[in-house]
Amino acid sequence: MLRQTAPRPFGLRGNAAHAKMSTDPRLEQERPSEIAMPDAAIPPELTARRLQALHEEGFVLLPGVLEAGRIAALRDAIDRLEPEHWDYTGLVDHYKCVFNRSLLWLPYLDLPGVIELAEAALGTDCHVIGQTAWRCHPGFIGADLHLDYLVMELPPALLADPTFRLPMQICTAHLYLDAIDADLCPTLVIPGSHRAGRPPRPDERQWQGRVPEPVLCRAGDVLFFRSELWHAGSRNRTADRTRYLLQVHYGRRMVAQKFSPYLHWRFDPQVLAACTARQRRLLGDHAPAEYD
Repeated sequence: MLRQTAPRPFGLRGNAAHAKMSTDPRLEQERPSEIAMPDAAIPPELTARRLQALHEEGFVLLPGVLEAGRIAALRDAIDRLEPEHWDYTGLVDHYKCVFNRSLLWLPYLDLPGVIELAEAALGTDCHVIGQTAWRCHPGFIGADLHLDYLVMELPPALLADPTFRLPMQICTAHLYLDAIDADLCPTLVIPGSHRAGRPPRPDERQWQGRVPEPVLCRAGDVLFFRSELWHAGSRNRTADRTRYLLQVHYGRRMVAQKFSPYLHWRFDPQVLAACTARQRRLLGDHAPAEYD
């Protein structure tokens, strides 16, 4: 399983047999001075290592992106949300496009450490295609193994060629607002499965001998993964804990923004007025280009 356990350095698994994880780019060995904190400068070499992990494994876990104050504020904000349009509630509460509901959500579009990786993976003209808040209550059943988006199916021989690097089109950041253990809906990932070149079949439970691994992490950590990665949501097996999660989806400039209810969509003028230049671009304020 993929985890972080205090007080070990980020990325070490729980026994000596996995000490080699210190060089695993998925779960980075970062010195305290490199850990992404609010408004900190992100070393380019750190972003480069994270980008390499996306190419090799399909995901990377960013430690300590959110501190306790922001985690508490986000949880409180999610508790205050009311369903609109295509939102739904029940064993899982799912709120779409929350950036348009309050100024509070804007800083989470371009968090230090996350936005640098998004731009490195998808281009400096990438944008946000969605920002979704979740609460997964006890009894939530999770989601089967799947991928989010694949431009086209590709032959295995091409994907096995070490000289071929599959470009990314969409990436997702999972901002975990709880400490995630084996019972609290850990995200399951199959490392390297973005190179399958196809979605998993309904009866498929592994890829090339690799099975889904739970991402166990601290509150404030961020899982960043590409849309071709095979992953799943697991059950909430706890009796009394709810998992809080904020998702931010990033896409290349030519990927459509998923701002429902689409034909009736309107930006809140107060939100736009509060945006930085980068946040305006992330919400769609692009320079003219092809097809504009």
